[in-house]
Amino acid sequence: MKLLILGGTRFIGRYITERALKNGHEVTHFNRGNHAFPEVETLIGDRDGDLSALNGRSFDAVIDTSGYFPRTVSNSTARLAEVVDHYTFISTISVYKEFGEKPCTEESPVQVISEEEAERVTAEGAVPGEHYGALKALAEKEAEKHMPGRVLHIRPGLVVGPHDYSDRFSYWVKRLEEGGDVLAPGRPQRPIQFIDVRDLADCIVKMTEKKVTGVYNVTGPERHLTMGELLDTCMRISGSKALLHWLDEEFLISQGVTPWSDLPLWLPESNNAAADISVDRAIAKGLTYRPIEETVKDTLAWLKTRDPSLDWKAGLDPEKEKKLLNKTDRMYS
Repeated sequence: MKLLILGGTRFIGRYITERALKNGHEVTHFNRGNHAFPEVETLIGDRDGDLSALNGRSFDAVIDTSGYFPRTVSNSTARLAEVVDHYTFISTISVYKEFGEKPCTEESPVQVISEEEAERVTAEGAVPGEHYGALKALAEKEAEKHMPGRVLHIRPGLVVGPHDYSDRFSYWVKRLEEGGDVLAPGRPQRPIQFIDVRDLADCIVKMTEKKVTGVYNVTGPERHLTMGELLDTCMRISGSKALLHWLDEEFLISQGVTPWSDLPLWLPESNNAAADISVDRAIAKGLTYRPIEETVKDTLAWLKTRDPSLDWKAGLDPEKEKKLLNKTDRMYS
């Protein structure tokens, strides 16, 4: 299969590329050329401007790993509609209108944003924040408009594993290995969901090969996992002797601790339906999961190769953690 990947050089795209090459496909990247992937041909261009590098080219399938804005997805699908058979768009579970408030399936209503507001946010040029889910939902519609019935919409949850520079999962792997007194948020029994990037990539390539279309939530693990199980796994894999202190979430919020960024994977109980996303449809199409022990082990190994001078994008400042632990004994058992 001749496969075009839009983006494809860093995290999710990196593993999709590796899986596609392993499966024997001919892979081409289209991106700005900021990050090279020596094993594949790279076409240099700009999704919101110069698409001329695609002139005269045709592909069996496209996987779009970098479509944030509806206009750029519209430009790409319009340009490629006549020269590709199948288009995979990587969206997000954040598209759902009631995300975090209620359990969601692929039939749940999605967020809506006007074209005018979408253009305003696009013109600002940054990866969207509060409008992220609504923009992805509109981008899905744009892809379908130009390639009706030929689009696979993948809606991942939190994607984790080696080379994840968001630090939302890596923080816990690193923090538990360091040991000492560790602040943990809320109840140990609170469910969480995430997916190893390699399981996501395998699923995407497999479904693209079969030219599957429609909408699929792709997160996990297969069974509900708790925050306590994850942190215990991190300790076991690293050999850590850390002491976990599970602090009341109301206290944490009152102290200005930001869910998900200061303490990754933590959402207050009122929003924790975000950890109840149905993946039955994707499992029926062949989605599989590796043990979480493998994800933790490989993430830890990658972290040991990471440049220590790089700033962390998520996680609690060590001094703030100490102050919070000294302030309260409001802990869960």
